[in-house]
Amino acid sequence: MPLKTPSQTLTGKLQIDTGLGSFLGDKRIRLLEAIDKTGSISQAAKAVPLSYKAAWDAVDDMNNVAPEPLVTRSAGGKHGGGTELTAFARRLIAFYRALEKESQLALEKLTSNLQQSGVCDVDDFRQILRRMSMKTSARNQFAGPVVEVKEGVVDTEVTLALSPTLQLTAIVTRESAEEMDLRVGRDVLAFVKASSILMLVGDDKRISARNRFTGTVTRIQQGPVNSEVTLSLPGGQHVITAVITDDSVKRLDLVAGQTATAVFKASAVFLAAVD
Repeated sequence: MPLKTPSQTLTGKLQIDTGLGSFLGDKRIRLLEAIDKTGSISQAAKAVPLSYKAAWDAVDDMNNVAPEPLVTRSAGGKHGGGTELTAFARRLIAFYRALEKESQLALEKLTSNLQQSGVCDVDDFRQILRRMSMKTSARNQFAGPVVEVKEGVVDTEVTLALSPTLQLTAIVTRESAEEMDLRVGRDVLAFVKASSILMLVGDDKRISARNRFTGTVTRIQQGPVNSEVTLSLPGGQHVITAVITDDSVKRLDLVAGQTATAVFKASAVFLAAVD
């Protein structure tokens, strides 16, 4: 039997879809493995490779969506101290690697079947899979069950429980709520652009925005015009990131370790129902 060339064989990177959405793939697994080995986000980022910021963003995203924390951090040092995996994260890595082996065996069998049947060219099949992939540009991603639905004439207000103490409210059209079958108990993904979030220091009750998340500033990534400010929310698992002007950072005297509040309108939240 002639050897298969790379163009004649299907290979893929496994992406895990859970009841809380698609959040874990090959690059993030390799990041978790590197964190476990080095105990450092910066060293793990170099090993993947990822930029230091992209590695932090990936850790924040995974902790936001996972049912249990995957990565814990201790304060101190130039880059925020040491980092280690939880037992839950190690079990998840083992599960992913075992599933990855089974997935590749299935792809090899599928390649053979496609070649023998002539139903579909392998390259055509790859293209179909690429087109089916979906990504979002929203910086903040959360997940949780719907705990309240308030229907209006035109719009519907939907509240999600991110944790026992954190809730997020979104407003969608009544038609969208019906199409997504939004109901109490249904798992939903919520996305919020960093640019849609305002930052407050102190308690300003004059802001009418529905969502307010008070936390501790953990990172400030400064740019030539804007800065990215990340808050760690109560409970230590969730974070939220806002993009505000450098002038706003100076005016608010924002520094790491400070208490601040992220504020955004319910209409700024994009929802996706998990089937």
